[in-house]
Amino acid sequence: MNQPLAYVHPQAKIASNVVIEPFVNIEKNVEIGEGTWIGSNVTIMEGARIGKNCKIFPGAVIAAIPQDLKFSGEETLVKIGDHVTIREFVTINRGTKANWETVVGNNCLLMAYVHIAHDCILGNSAILANACNLAGHIEIDDFAIIGGMSAVHQFVHIGKYSMVGGGSMVSKDVPPFTKAGRNPISFVGVNSIGLRRRGYSNKQINFIHDVYRNLYLKGRNISQATDYIETNMPINKDRDEILSFISNSQRGIMRGYRRIKE
Repeated sequence: MNQPLAYVHPQAKIASNVVIEPFVNIEKNVEIGEGTWIGSNVTIMEGARIGKNCKIFPGAVIAAIPQDLKFSGEETLVKIGDHVTIREFVTINRGTKANWETVVGNNCLLMAYVHIAHDCILGNSAILANACNLAGHIEIDDFAIIGGMSAVHQFVHIGKYSMVGGGSMVSKDVPPFTKAGRNPISFVGVNSIGLRRRGYSNKQINFIHDVYRNLYLKGRNISQATDYIETNMPINKDRDEILSFISNSQRGIMRGYRRIKE
């Protein structure tokens, strides 16, 4: 850790085996767990809490103040879990007094040029591809994947095991287990491959397909569809998670698939 070409504030709490490359800047009120590697020209500002065995590549900026005019200097945090990979020029802003923290879970992969704004919460094993941009107050659940060059509107919720296609403008909530794409953002199927990779059986995947057929493909509005699913489909944890996600949606869920007229 004794890198003479890096600056580490004496009040920063850095585990003894953290590797800090040249030209890194680490400010006070920072904590970094053991086994983490910090590449050249990384800036880690006040309020960063970084877990164990993370890899932070050159040019990343962690815990800069929010790009929010309501921010008035309150002491807030960025919390990053264990085994997180943060690639080149990623920016992660601190929280505001709305939630007091921005959170990245364990085992996440943030590819180059990703931006995570204030008060976002990422679950475990989420993947954000290159140049994906998150506005404030976004929630992304476990194992969700967002394609490169996508932009996500503030307060959007993206459910677990979902996949958002590259270049998407995500202005509505994306329910769990789905694939999303097109413009405006729309349901394009169930993320069957992702579910199979995570140990879901064909029976479970087929059941999830049936839920979304009833939600999106039977000509019902969302209220009618959720009533039908709750009344006519067997109680099941995946069914209940989908229904709970929809009932708690603040922005409304994405629309169903519609064929584009040529």
